[in-house]
Amino acid sequence: MRFFHKHFPWLLASVLLFASGAIQAQDKVVYHIDNSELQATKGLRNVRNHLDVAPNTKIVVVAHAEGVDFLMEGARDRKNPDIQYAPLVSALTARGVVFEICEITLKNRGLNREQFVMDAQFTPSGVARIAQLQLHEGFAYIKP
Repeated sequence: MRFFHKHFPWLLASVLLFASGAIQAQDKVVYHIDNSELQATKGLRNVRNHLDVAPNTKIVVVAHAEGVDFLMEGARDRKNPDIQYAPLVSALTARGVVFEICEITLKNRGLNREQFVMDAQFTPSGVARIAQLQLHEGFAYIKP
């Protein structure tokens, strides 16, 4: 009992410090894009809206398969050609969003890095990256 009374203030402070850190933990979200035509415009709008209400959220957008197309230089929304993706991606990158392109997709589709906007980064496997972010880094998953 003496140990408990002697160390109670330290234990209480530790618990409160841990709890306050957990409450203030940064939200982390991975957005999964595998079809640019169906998901890109909606996904970029979702990311922008997400940051508008939760500006400290860490967001990674992972694209693979046909989802990489919106990150190509000169890409536009097919239904609304007035929407150019590069400026939207740049604006979100300036807000801390990371865009990652699957290198397996590049290989399978005969694409190269130079075809993509400068704001894009590359990851060996889009699917493996999504799993890593969810399982090991605590990211929530959203597929627009």
